[in-house]
Amino acid sequence: MRRLERGVATLSRLAGALGAVATICCLLLVGYAVGMRYLLGQPEPWTDKVAGWLVVALVMLAAPEAQRRFEHIGVDIAVKRVGPRLARAAHLVGVLSVAAVAVMLLLAGWEMVAFSRMVGLMSDLEGVPIWWVQALMPLGAALLLLVSLCQAVLLLAGRDPVHLPRPEDDVLARDPLARAD
Repeated sequence: MRRLERGVATLSRLAGALGAVATICCLLLVGYAVGMRYLLGQPEPWTDKVAGWLVVALVMLAAPEAQRRFEHIGVDIAVKRVGPRLARAAHLVGVLSVAAVAVMLLLAGWEMVAFSRMVGLMSDLEGVPIWWVQALMPLGAALLLLVSLCQAVLLLAGRDPVHLPRPEDDVLARDPLARAD
């Protein structure tokens, strides 16, 4: 089980790192585009398209790592008010819901890429097939599915995934006026 969790975590971290690189590239590209447009008066039309692609990359590559760390939107308030068994069940329902969405994204992304390849869709940039960019969707969805299924297996086996939030770790839930003795 530990080996499975470590392997999935490594893939997820790698994808998250690539998402971080996409974020930095997007920032640099937007800065370049603004400079070219407003400082030099020479707009570069391709930059908007590529920045959009980078946003797709950062979202699809960072989502699995956010799921692995349980840093996504959740119903933590409700989970904190129930006992540990119901909390585990709530987390299990959550990760299985994420897995279901990941399957839908994977299938839709796969069909999208297959269609674009079949008809030979090209992007506005010369020589760049649109499926290259679209492939980020099924790739990110597959990683998200892998992470959520790993978490589900761990929860069903009675083990907590490494980053499963615990009530005592929630800084926002603590009483700010209570003394920390």
